[in-house]
This record gives sequence, C-alpha cells and structure tokens, in this order.
Amino acid sequence: MRYDARHLRLAFAAALAANVVVATIAQLTAAPADAAEATDFSGHQRSEKTDFTDDQIIDGFFRTAFGAEFHMAGRVDRIRKYEAPVRVYAEGDGQAHRRAELARIVRDIAGRVEHLDIAMTDAPDEANVTVHLVRDRNLGKTIATFYGEERAREIRDSLDPQCLSGFRKNDRFEIERSDVILTIDNGDFVFRDCAYEELLQSLGPINDTDKVPWTMFNDDVQKGYFDVYDQYLLNILYHPAIRPGMTVPEVKAVLPQVLTDVRSYVAKVNRLTR
Repeated sequence: MRYDARHLRLAFAAALAANVVVATIAQLTAAPADAAEATDFSGHQRSEKTDFTDDQIIDGFFRTAFGAEFHMAGRVDRIRKYEAPVRVYAEGDGQAHRRAELARIVRDIAGRVEHLDIAMTDAPDEANVTVHLVRDRNLGKTIATFYGEERAREIRDSLDPQCLSGFRKNDRFEIERSDVILTIDNGDFVFRDCAYEELLQSLGPINDTDKVPWTMFNDDVQKGYFDVYDQYLLNILYHPAIRPGMTVPEVKAVLPQVLTDVRSYVAKVNRLTR
C-alpha cells in the first residue's frame, strides 16, 4: 500500500488536539556483529538470563509503566493500558516479508501475555494500533508529519530515533489508539528489535530506563525477541487486577498475588524451572 502522509497527519492531529499523546523513541546502538542480519535468535534466547527476584521484576515494572521517556502531555503517574481488544494494522512502504515478520511478532506477543487480546487486522477501521512502515530516508519527514516541524526537530536533536511509538489515552487512562513508526530498510535485526520494543511500549510501558539492564526498554539493550524479563512486565500490566488509572500505592497493594500468577504463567510459556 502506498504511504499516505495525509492519513498519518490526521491520525495524530486528533491526538495532539486532545493533549494526551505520549511518545517513546528507540535509540539503537550498533547491533551485535553476528546478529545484524540474522533471522534466528534462538542462540541469544538460550543464553538469556531468566531467573529474576521479585524485587528485580517489581523495580522494572514501576520504572517502565509509570512516566514516559519523551512525554508530550498529560499526567504520567498512572497505569495506562488497553481495556479493549488490540487490533494491529500495517500500512506504508513495507515489503511482503516485513509485513509477514510483523504479523509473526504480533502472534508471538499474543502467545506470551496471558490477558492481552492482540491480533493483526486487514481492516484499518478495526485497528486501534497502526504500524507505519517507512524507509529510513523518510523517517524524519514522517515524524514531522505527526508532531510538526518544531517538535520533530526537538525529538531528532535530543533522541536521534530509529523508530517511534505514541498513544492516545482517555480521562480514565485507558489507551484508545497507538501509532508505531518502523523503518523497513535498516536490516532484519533493527526491524525486529524496533518492532518488539515499539509495539510493546505502545501497549502501556512507555518509559525507557537505563537503570534496568535486562529490559529491551533500556536504550543500551537490543534483543530482537520478546525476552522473559519483559514478559514479566507485560503480564503484570495486563493482569486483570491492574487497572487503568491505578497509582503506585494501589498497584503495590495487589502486586503480591499478581506476581504469583504472572510467575506461574511465564514459567509455563517458557518452560522455566521454578
């Protein structure tokens, strides 16, 4: 499908007018030499750390679920998440293999987050997450289309993004729609790493942090797959006991049971020894 700049402009104009956009930008350092064009990440996954203490998981959750790396408006001291089923639509310059890879990533996320209903859709009107596939040379122009030239310049100067996501929430802190921008011509590793990070952050854990060494939401970490640590974070966020609008004290009150449930599910899905 031809990249439609007018559609992007209208989509984000409504969000900006509502003053509730939160954006996150992924900054990718050089990918590992043996992973730059790899499509099989099983070796990296087999060697990843999977044994985390409760405190390590909880610390990462609060650092990523509250706040925002580049927040444009609105309070950021509350839980933000989708309550409705999430339907993902891809538009833009993406070749068939990029669209197929995106669909595989969405299926992988769906299979690893217990209470998240997420799937691809071929109908743009059904989508509440739109992934815009663009060529690297058009990334700056696309960001300006969303945010305007002045804001885009601030983003480029401060963060030098490789990919970007943002969402619109309502007054109840329910996410209503998200937009993700991915470049399609920077190699397989960059595409996968960006797709996982930005799709997951568009679901709520919007804050990047350099304080947690295991999460893909750390700009110094590139994975290219949905790692166990981040599965813990997303499963906590989408547990039914974690509601949009909850504060830190409210989340802390229900975390013991939530974490018990999440540990059991993540262990089962990943065949971990508990």
